[in-house]
Amino acid sequence: MSKVDLHLHSNASDGQLSPSELISKALEKKLTIISLTDHDTVDGIAEATKAAKNYPQLVFIPGLEMSTDTANSEIHMLGYFTDHTNKKLLTVLEQMRNDRQIRAQRMTTKLNKMGINIDWQRIQEMAANSSVGRPHIAQAMLEKGYINTFKEAFIKYIGREGPAYVERTKISPSEAIGIILEADGLPVLAHPLYTNDPETVIQQLKGVGLIGLEVYYNSYTSEQVEILINLANKYQLIPTGGSDYHGIDESETPLGGAEVPQSSAEQLINLAKQRGHKINLLE
Repeated sequence: MSKVDLHLHSNASDGQLSPSELISKALEKKLTIISLTDHDTVDGIAEATKAAKNYPQLVFIPGLEMSTDTANSEIHMLGYFTDHTNKKLLTVLEQMRNDRQIRAQRMTTKLNKMGINIDWQRIQEMAANSSVGRPHIAQAMLEKGYINTFKEAFIKYIGREGPAYVERTKISPSEAIGIILEADGLPVLAHPLYTNDPETVIQQLKGVGLIGLEVYYNSYTSEQVEILINLANKYQLIPTGGSDYHGIDESETPLGGAEVPQSSAEQLINLAKQRGHKINLLE
């Protein structure tokens, strides 16, 4: 089990645990470096930062995961060490969350027409005060027994090729990188093998400020990791990684389960220090 996990979600977006509960769980797992990377929101950062301050053995990196699109695929951009009070960032994220709500409603309607009768009000309850997203729809489907695992919802119904998928207002990966950089963040391409033609995407984004590549991820095989290590080396990108933990069901990679090397997190932290971030490093 790795001591590093740089891709975690709380109930500020579509995870099950609160930011402070996530900090506690990371400590139970004896993790030493983590990042909260909620979807299209930084609402959980203040709570997580406050909780982490009580534990000097834990380095907490503020982050987020921005949803973007190209003509051929959906691409997610991670932003590490972002200033969660940056006005432009907050404005863009609010627009994205509003669009996610509309999109989720339309997906729910499509599913209902297919005979998958999940209730919009129940989905909102699951989201509580967080940003509604596809994982909440998957949770509702799981609760009603229409699927057996969380991932099945995406594979059969609400993934990009699924019959209930709905497009959303698009922001490009390059735009997301610009927003992250403006908020003093470090942009990293999330789960790159989900994209069509990863190397072309990496090459293009490197030219607009990409600094890292999520090499160690979820259930990537050793062969896939090796391919991504080679791409990271070729384009001089920091190889990061994380579990993409939501805490929804046992089919997920557990917190700390992506086997991220300590050296990856240290490279990210060192670059942040070079760019003026003050970080309480583990000695």
